[in-house]
Amino acid sequence: MSFYAFTPFSSAIFPNSANISFHTLPKPTSTRTQPAPGRTMSTPRKQQTFTTLHSLYATSGTVTIHSSSSDSPILVPTPSPLDPNDPLSWPPQKKRTAFLSICTFTFLTNFGIGGLTSAFYLISLEFEKSLPETSALLLWPILVLGLFNFFWVPLANYFGKRSVFVLSCGLLFASYIWGALAKSFESLLWSNIVAAFAGSSTEALGAAMVNDLFFVHERGGKMGVYMNFISGGNTVGPLVCGFVVTGLSWRWHKWIAAMLTGINFATVVLMVPETRYHRVEVTGEGGQQMSESEDNGQEKGKVRGDGEQGQQREGIVAVPKKSWVQELSLWSGTPKDDTSLWKMFLRPLPMFAYPCVIYSFLGYAVSLVLTVAVNILNSFVLQAPPYSWSPTVNGLINIPGFIGNLLGSFAGGWLVDKFCDWRSRKNNGVFEPENRLYLCILPLLITGAGCVLFGYGVERTLHWTSLFFGYGMVSFALTAVPTITMAYVSDCLLPVNSDALMLVNGSKNIVAFGFLYGIVPWVEEVGYVECFGTQAGIYVAIIVIGMAVLIPFGARIRYAQAKWRIIL
Repeated sequence: MSFYAFTPFSSAIFPNSANISFHTLPKPTSTRTQPAPGRTMSTPRKQQTFTTLHSLYATSGTVTIHSSSSDSPILVPTPSPLDPNDPLSWPPQKKRTAFLSICTFTFLTNFGIGGLTSAFYLISLEFEKSLPETSALLLWPILVLGLFNFFWVPLANYFGKRSVFVLSCGLLFASYIWGALAKSFESLLWSNIVAAFAGSSTEALGAAMVNDLFFVHERGGKMGVYMNFISGGNTVGPLVCGFVVTGLSWRWHKWIAAMLTGINFATVVLMVPETRYHRVEVTGEGGQQMSESEDNGQEKGKVRGDGEQGQQREGIVAVPKKSWVQELSLWSGTPKDDTSLWKMFLRPLPMFAYPCVIYSFLGYAVSLVLTVAVNILNSFVLQAPPYSWSPTVNGLINIPGFIGNLLGSFAGGWLVDKFCDWRSRKNNGVFEPENRLYLCILPLLITGAGCVLFGYGVERTLHWTSLFFGYGMVSFALTAVPTITMAYVSDCLLPVNSDALMLVNGSKNIVAFGFLYGIVPWVEEVGYVECFGTQAGIYVAIIVIGMAVLIPFGARIRYAQAKWRIIL
């Protein structure tokens, strides 16, 4: 997801591109002149409604990240030399605090909702619900986590990320208290749905914040960390819940989630400033490219003399550093052009035409389906005869799941970054986004085999180790595939990455909900071998087709799609 939110990033921001966390298109420059005597002035042409990616992002993803004269990577994008409020210029500790607070938010979203899977069997007995009815505690939140990406992301792009995170984190805290006090199954279900509504804000925006805070050579590793927090909530959560349910009750799992969320809520309020930053490249002395912050009110004008206070360059005045109290503000302004809120809501939809978006959301969706299917079904397998395990022992199946998540995030993040670095050095320092996709071969082989292993293990009542190994192998894809493919999307569509990632996260949850809604009847009708074998075939087909098309032809596709006039 996200769900897992049940949730790469390495995206390339390039020196000559506009790095915008909310997307504002440049105002057209007036070219009207006075008519010659005896002639009338022609009516100016109406401004185009749609624009191209090329007009926002000239490189289309190809960028130089290494110089032959130095072993240090080139900082892409270049942080503003005149604005200490640029998130790229923040001190490392400040960056880490903001990043880990958002990671914790995504973890706790899935910890509190997905963590209940270890208690599903007991909840079904307590409230006298069937397996399909009990599974609704997870299925409907998955759908909500996807759908309401389309609500939160436009609001964050328009009003700022900080206000959205503060509001949604507070709502998540309240919904967990509600769930702990729920007296009926319906009340518990609705508390999970509201929690998913709050947590859906992190599905795409958390990943987009990786772009705000880190340079291109850092993003793969950081996205891997982020994805591990997302998926970790659904592995660590059930593991903890298994022990809590045995010693106390499932309600205490909700209380623990509420307490941890309350602590993180205070951290977000006090220590996570706004990361949205309108980065515009302007030419400084000697033609050097420098960033100008529209959000922070940089003034443009002719500045001369060495006696002026603050760092000054011709044409730009340095921006004063914001105080801690100023950074606590929930208001960071709205786009300064004529972009309206309704355009923010409509802007992402045409981006479904981009092949990288289609590949990422399909790969993420099927990886999520495989993992959540095991989460939903395992307690009904392991807590019933012939295994007859207690919830505590049942929760241990999440240990290999967590290990699979860790290895997947490592492979999709750090390992992919190192591979891309090696490929770039062999290519005269030039980075190509398609380099990331080569290592999709790892989740392709590992998860495809793990899915088949789990299906056979359950249906043939094999030793429990087959189920544990199968689940660990399935979990590998949940972090590896989105880490790789979402970074690829961000590399290709940098100026509109928030909108593109919203499509990936929202669409993948909707597709996953459709599959998982019928997973229980499907298993009951055809058995575990055929059900999980079919899912493995679909998964392998999607990953292979995407690699076969995008690795050899991705660069041509990127340059072609940059001319499509579909960005609102």
